[in-house]
Amino acid sequence: MTLLLVPAAAVVLTSVATAIASLLLLAALPIRTMRGVFARRPAHSFKEQAIFLFDGEELIDATPQARGLLAAISTTGSDWDRLSAYLSVEIADFVHEMGRLSVHGAVDMRGRVNRMLRLRAERVGERTRLTLTDLSEEGQGQWVDGLSLMAQEKELSSLRETLAAAPLLIWRTDHAGTVIWANDAYVERAVELDDNEVPTWPLPALFPDMPAQPGPGDTRRVKLATAPGKPVHWYEWHASPNADSTLFFAFSADAIVKAELSLREFIQTLTKTFAQLPIGLAIFDRNRQLAMFNPALVELTSLDVVFLSARPTLFDFLDRLRERRVIPEPKNYRNWRDKVTAVEEAAASGLFEETWNLASGQTYRVTGQPHPDGALAFHIENISAETSLTRHFQSEIELGQEILDSLDEAIAIFSPAGVLINCNAAYAALWGHDPASTLGIVTVAESCRRWLELSRPTPVWGELRDFVADIDERSEWSANVDLKDGRSLACRFVPLSGGRSLAGFLPEAHMGAPSSAGRSALVEAEAQA
Repeated sequence: MTLLLVPAAAVVLTSVATAIASLLLLAALPIRTMRGVFARRPAHSFKEQAIFLFDGEELIDATPQARGLLAAISTTGSDWDRLSAYLSVEIADFVHEMGRLSVHGAVDMRGRVNRMLRLRAERVGERTRLTLTDLSEEGQGQWVDGLSLMAQEKELSSLRETLAAAPLLIWRTDHAGTVIWANDAYVERAVELDDNEVPTWPLPALFPDMPAQPGPGDTRRVKLATAPGKPVHWYEWHASPNADSTLFFAFSADAIVKAELSLREFIQTLTKTFAQLPIGLAIFDRNRQLAMFNPALVELTSLDVVFLSARPTLFDFLDRLRERRVIPEPKNYRNWRDKVTAVEEAAASGLFEETWNLASGQTYRVTGQPHPDGALAFHIENISAETSLTRHFQSEIELGQEILDSLDEAIAIFSPAGVLINCNAAYAALWGHDPASTLGIVTVAESCRRWLELSRPTPVWGELRDFVADIDERSEWSANVDLKDGRSLACRFVPLSGGRSLAGFLPEAHMGAPSSAGRSALVEAEAQA
């Protein structure tokens, strides 16, 4: 009995071991093999078709795939406008072929890039049915990783938001120049130009004068065609062509155009102003070439306009002035070269200012001023009349001083503020002091103290201080003063125009004795009269 149970147990154990080994073998199969087994599944023959049924531009029915496609299209407008925008990009000659539908009743179209993409348009009574089929995916029914799909959709949504928020115009055209895609900014601008009506596809070309096939990197500034009465807008577009279309970017150039217009008007205003200036103006750029000049420069220097228009260098300009004797003649050419270098360096630091006395008798004042970006501006001014007038005044002043110095009477003139402004040689000899040798100013109080030191006590000097400071109507008066050396002075004090005062001192040997009553007695006598 025992012997019979042993073989039976062995058979059971062998069966269990075989089952366990089979399970372990199945579990040990590579994952990629299992994935290969279940990677594809049968698909319905119409799974990859998107079917739309339109009544005019109104969508009245669609398959789930068709509705999913519409939901994925980010353009605005009706269902027909959104689908047309998508098909205009994907299907070759979509707009043209749809125009043939009313004649032929049905048309077949292929993808623009993906030739496996087919579109069939059919007339069903008064309605239109569109069947979009992707033959490359038909029957494959590929599984899609949910996380990958979620990431792709998130990235797509982000890209759409970016394009929608872009402040510039972005659009794509085919080889015929037809707009096949555009962002929101382009559509909004098209709406503004079309009396705020939503445009239909294909969108109108905002810039009709653009080349149909621009080269890579082409850029141009164009004016946007607007309706009468509407503001003009300027754009600067950039092109990026590829195999089957061209992508355009258009930046608003209104601010740039406005700034350039303002700059142009400002330059015109400056040009008119420079043309009316009597001062010759020569502006040299950072390369020391003449960049601008005015008519006064031609008149003052007698230089040829053709020479100036050729933009000579600073050295050539100064050298031509030397040839025309409009600049003082240097002793030798080496000194002249050094002078040109010194002129440039001084002008660049803003320290150049010279007076040129020409052989013709004219006098020019020449100044050099630095400008931003290394430019230099030279001003040449004819100051011959001013110089002549100054010389005439100087001659008159010198003549008046010579006349004062020839007098025996010591003369001192004070300003309304009591400052000594002039005196003669007799004054310096009498009082032993020449105010011209003093660095500071000399007041009437200081003068009175000096006179008091050299004279005997007298109220005359105090009365003189009051006389000089008096702003009321004044009268001439005189007095006698005795000096400590025994001499007697005849003094007279005269009011001058502008509040100035004259004090004259003359020893009695040269002049009849004046009244010694002083200014106080004179004021009392005038009051009684």
